This record gives sequence, structure tokens and C-alpha cells, in this order.
Amino acid sequence: MTACAIEPAAPAAPNTAPSTAPTAPTAAGTAFAIAADGSYAARLAGDGEARFPERWTLGGPEPYAVPLPLGQPEEADSGLLALADGRVLIHRRVAGRHAFALLYPTGAAAGPRTGELPLGGIEAADYTGLTLLPPAPDGRGTFALAARADATEVWQITGAGTGPRQAAVVPGRCSGGVWLDRAGGLLALDREQDGRTKAVAVDLGRGGEVSPLLQIAEDSDDRLLLADPDSGLLLIRSDAPGEPRLGWGVLGSARPVRFPECLREEGAAAVPFAVQPGQILMPENCAVALCLDGGRLGLWRPADRYLFRLGAPVGWLGGTGMWTREGVLRLPYATADVPCGVVNLTVPQAPPEVRFVPPPAAPAAPRPIPLQQAPLTCG
Repeated sequence: MTACAIEPAAPAAPNTAPSTAPTAPTAAGTAFAIAADGSYAARLAGDGEARFPERWTLGGPEPYAVPLPLGQPEEADSGLLALADGRVLIHRRVAGRHAFALLYPTGAAAGPRTGELPLGGIEAADYTGLTLLPPAPDGRGTFALAARADATEVWQITGAGTGPRQAAVVPGRCSGGVWLDRAGGLLALDREQDGRTKAVAVDLGRGGEVSPLLQIAEDSDDRLLLADPDSGLLLIRSDAPGEPRLGWGVLGSARPVRFPECLREEGAAAVPFAVQPGQILMPENCAVALCLDGGRLGLWRPADRYLFRLGAPVGWLGGTGMWTREGVLRLPYATADVPCGVVNLTVPQAPPEVRFVPPPAAPAAPRPIPLQQAPLTCG
């Protein structure tokens, strides 16, 4: 085993990848969906016309995969979500409908290895597109965004005791989807209206009531990329500083959004994909994992003024992973020799000489509006 390359030089993390690669895999079928509690995951495995769902068990001492094949291969655009109870939600386009079902291993010695529970569907002709949202924090609820010409509907697929039901209607075209609380009642969406994109909060417990979430500058595009319900940490992309930048803020805080200079070099290409949970009232100490340009991995904390750049593990299911409360980043990977593996990393301790010292702030940069002006408070 060899250590991941780190820029700038710093002590290697205690656990390292089997080897490194300059880019993450991008082939279809490598998308990896992790359950809300990190116990299971699902992906569409295989290639060509032989695609099938595969469930990974991540909660035990060693990860292992269980194939969930059915009578015919799945289409490449089928969507998957892993539930905390071990079942896998699949979304298919079938005969002009968006159809949903739950898949699970039967464990039977004879007969089909995969059980399927149909959940119903939504007429595809009524919408211009449908995408699955990240699993709700409760581990049971799953939701989807269905776009119309002038509005976006939020549909609850599982967790309501019935088939798909409409949970909210949001004027405008929405994308993204970030949960703001552990109960799964507050959902953040990036809404495009009048040529601008602003993040809004949708209260599913109040019939889909919509309220502003990010209003950094009047003429800026402000998107919410990721949030941690425990600490209130928000990861934001905005062009309020004059160019698209990564920034961070705290839900309900009186302090403005900050755009760290150490993240500026990555520009608009960096995508945060995991935040360390459990850091109650300590958003600055949350470790954040980012997928950087070229498939590299970035590790960063708001309290630090530097970004660690690491080579991606070979076979990394790019842009996916999860932090434990103890600050261990778990990255899934699959290779010919290890078809189901997890690399564990921690944020290295940087020596003082490699700390980044930001230049003085440019006086012409616009001053972001504090998040406190949004009608939301930390839950």
C-alpha cells in the first residue's frame, strides 16, 4: 500500500489508499448512493447492456457487495438510492411513466435472488424531467424533483406509507437538494427565476412553504451545495465576490458568508461532497471533502487556512464518500482485484510552515449579506 500524494507536503494520514490515480472514474454505472446513516450504499454495476443494481453493506467490519439482478438488465439512466433498512429504491422510465420500486435480497436458496416491491409511478408526459434527491436524514424517506415548465414539484416516494405523493410545489425551476435538519422537514433547493439563481428553503411540514435562504447580493447567483444539520455549516457557491467562488456560512448566523482564499485556486470546479457530522456548535471544526478538478481529492476545515490536495484512490467511485463523527473519511472504490472496498483517510496535521497566509482583502469586493437575514434559525 502506498500513501496518497499531498500538496502541500504534510504528514500522511494514518490510513491510506491502495494506490493513487490522477483521475476518478467517469464511466456510466459508477454512480454511488450512500444511505443517510452510512450503513448501506447502492450503485448500478456492470457495463454495456449488462447493468444491474448492487447493494454495498458498509456498517460492518468489512464492506461487501450483494448483486440485485432481475429478469432483464437495467437502463443506464436508472436512478438508485439506498435506504437505512437495506432496501434499494430504483427509478426507471417505463412506458411513458417514472416508475419506482424497492429492491432487496431474498436470501432464498432457490428462486429469484432479488425481491421487488412496486411503488407506483408518475406520468412522465406531465414533466420535463425527474431527479432523485439525496436520502432524507431519517433514512427512510426518499424524494424526487419533478420539473414543469413554470414550477418544480417535490414528490415523496417512500416514508409516507403510500405510493408517490406530491409534497410541495415551488414556483420556478429548481435543482440541487440539500437537507437542513435531521427530521427531514426542511429542504433547500436552488431556484432559478428572472435570470438569477437563489437558494430557497422548502418547509415540507408546512405544506411546502417557501422562504429565502441565500441572498448574498441582489445580482448574484447563490447556490447551496452542502449542509450539516448538526453544526449548521453551509457550503455555498456564489459569484458575489466577482467570480464563482466557494464559500461557507452558518445557518442563522449574524456573520457574513466567507470565501476562503485557499479555495480560490479551485474556482468553480471543486464540488464538496461530504461534511463531518456531530460537531454541535462547532462549524469551523467540521472536516469537508471536495472533489477537485481532474478527479483529485481535497480535504479542508473552515478553521484552517489551507487545502490539502490528494491523489484519488484507484477505482474511487468519484465524488462519493462519507465522514464519521470521529473525523474519518470513508471513500468507496472498486477495482478488478477488490470489487468492493473502502479507503479510510483523516485530515493530515499541517506543519506551520505550509499554512496559507491570505493576501489583504480587495476593497472592491462586494460585502455579502449575513445569512441571518433569511427567515430561518438553527434547528
